Amino acid sequence: MTATRQGGDMLGVAAAEEKGIDTARYRRLFKHLPTAVVAITGVDAAGEKLGMVVGTFQSLSLDPPLVMFSVDKTSSTWPKIRRLKHFTASVLGAEQVPVCRQLSKKGPDKLAGVPHHAGPLGTPHIEGALAWLDCSVTAEIAVGDHFMVVGAVTGMGEDGGNPLLFLGREFGRYEPLQPVAPEITTPAQTGVAS
Repeated sequence: MTATRQGGDMLGVAAAEEKGIDTARYRRLFKHLPTAVVAITGVDAAGEKLGMVVGTFQSLSLDPPLVMFSVDKTSSTWPKIRRLKHFTASVLGAEQVPVCRQLSKKGPDKLAGVPHHAGPLGTPHIEGALAWLDCSVTAEIAVGDHFMVVGAVTGMGEDGGNPLLFLGREFGRYEPLQPVAPEITTPAQTGVAS
């Protein structure tokens, strides 16, 4: 199913600028928001293995299990994956920057040199990924200059590890905050006699 919504609440660049939203500033603002790096892979009707990277992947629903991501309307890879209605999302680990760079390139053979194997849907599963989700496309909605894609999860697996993150045009990793030890006060400090 493909749905398109047009209306006043989904602004294009020209409309955003008319509303006083500076698109360059808007883009800079979102450099402060870290995103996970997820490979979206599929196979076209001719058997060509396809791949691309998104930073917008997330859970949408628990019941039924649905995920979503957005992809630029100018993508040359997404229309090929879309045709067969199945994809795999592989959550890349912190050591998989080379995989991300390879899948981000323009042109064919993006999976050349990327370790992978065929999953249950026949779609490539990226080896070394922290987790994978096999999905069928249930909706695609045109929103501004992107498509919002919704997928129903048909299978999944996880190995765990540290995720690859993207923030401010740089790759990084998650590091938990160290708990701060509670400050210990003595009766003398509080003025309370013991």
